[in-house]
Amino acid sequence: MPAGKPAGVPCVQLDEQLRCRLFGHPDRPAVCAGLQPDPQMCGQDRGQAMHWLGWLEAATRP
Repeated sequence: MPAGKPAGVPCVQLDEQLRCRLFGHPDRPAVCAGLQPDPQMCGQDRGQAMHWLGWLEAATRP
């Protein structure tokens, strides 16, 4: 997604299991490669992780 992606829209590079198709590839965007998960971000389950990512997208929206 050369121009970025809107908040709440899944990345086009996610497969059916929501795994990144570009993981480990040199053409993976720097913003993705630089995002390092930690317990605060991931929470206890996918719902908590998605809540955190939603907050992060809103907090960094131009």
